[in-house]
Amino acid sequence: MARTVGIGIQSFDKVRENQYFYIDKTSFIKEWWESGDDVTLITRPRRFGKTLNMSMVEEFFSVDYAGRGDLFEGLSIWEEEKYRKMQGTYPVISLSFASVKERDYQATKSRICQLITDLYIKYSFVRKSDWMTEADKDFFDSVSTDMPEVVATIAIYKLSNYLYRYYGKKVIILLDEYDTPMQEAYVDGFWDELVGFTRSMFNSAFKTNPWLERAIMTGITRVSKESIFSDLNNLKVVTTTSDEYAESFGFTEKEVFNALDEYRLSEKKKEVKCWYDGFIFGSHEDIYNPWSILNYLDTGKLATYWANTSSNSLVGKLLREGNRRIKEKFEILLKGESIQSPIDEQIVYNQLDGNERSVWSLFLASGYLKVLFYESYLDIPEGTQPQYELALTNFEVRLMFQNMISSWFSEVQTDYNDFVQALLLGDKKAMNAYMNRVALNTFSYFDTGKRPSGEEPERFYHGFVLGLIVDLQR
Repeated sequence: MARTVGIGIQSFDKVRENQYFYIDKTSFIKEWWESGDDVTLITRPRRFGKTLNMSMVEEFFSVDYAGRGDLFEGLSIWEEEKYRKMQGTYPVISLSFASVKERDYQATKSRICQLITDLYIKYSFVRKSDWMTEADKDFFDSVSTDMPEVVATIAIYKLSNYLYRYYGKKVIILLDEYDTPMQEAYVDGFWDELVGFTRSMFNSAFKTNPWLERAIMTGITRVSKESIFSDLNNLKVVTTTSDEYAESFGFTEKEVFNALDEYRLSEKKKEVKCWYDGFIFGSHEDIYNPWSILNYLDTGKLATYWANTSSNSLVGKLLREGNRRIKEKFEILLKGESIQSPIDEQIVYNQLDGNERSVWSLFLASGYLKVLFYESYLDIPEGTQPQYELALTNFEVRLMFQNMISSWFSEVQTDYNDFVQALLLGDKKAMNAYMNRVALNTFSYFDTGKRPSGEEPERFYHGFVLGLIVDLQR
């Protein structure tokens, strides 16, 4: 009998205790631990199992789960005695920025302060220790949702010290979705304010922290080192083009096909591959996004599950406000063809406006594009950047973008459909009349960049062409 599929469950213990469908990813624990890296940043697209894996790591190492080896019995990590002895032996500080999606800096800072305050409440028993000095207690008590920045930026650092003194062992820090506030700050215009606060907090927690054993951060993007990681020379970065942990996030084709067999969907393998395959991590091809696979196993219906789990506000903003070259290349992608561009895996958010390389880099990190081929530095002239051949990841992603672009014209759908008909019939007079009405209603969608419309009047035109391509493909 096929196992129950638990949709949206991000707690490892809940998955294991209820015997929900689970593909063993505990080999990640061994690979990460034996890497010896102090601080590891792993970037993967959303809904690729980052949070569940972080929960798995926490419950394996945390003293809060001492004696819970039953959660790992039958999994690969439990095969070695060395790791069985490590289970439940470290103090772990675990927090997630996934819910930090505020619209201004003060609200974002308050939300982060609330998460840190919750950690201090969780470990409030430490304050009662005999070795806590009055100064320690005063600082402990100063941590609150309205604490000043100077307190907030060193709060994790100080908590590491308290836990080290309590347990006599250095701490493991886990920070999930570290870049969520960064993306919101870029979209809503308070990037510069947030950068300074985040840089100070990360420096104290991950660089100048003598009580840190190891740390993992996860996110969608690798924010540029100059922005928030300038002081972290101990940071190991693992992106989608890296081979490390390639099969730890996402499902391999073998794992997907075995799951389809379990749920008596073997005859659907070709369709599932078309819809959900296409992700490439390092040299590992045929990686599937877990969210869509789980939903398909649960419903047996092909749909845009992964693509619809977010508002896609950032990618929509970049496409709408992108310059002529960005829109022209995206037209090519929508046709099922590939484009070429240099890629910079360090995302510089304040360079996204009109910077073609940064835009495609963000799309690649977010899972919307895949690398078909890339040049080696050894094969190109000195001083030039290697070119990457990029394409939309799969049918699900392509359908998502088609729906997104169609929605831009929803307010003028009747006129738009008439325009398409006039175009096909060669009726130039009708085309001109409809074009004027559509332009009046949709111009602002494609001309909202920093430069005035007089400098880039073609922004609207190329947005409109994207809409034509989508409509004519249907």
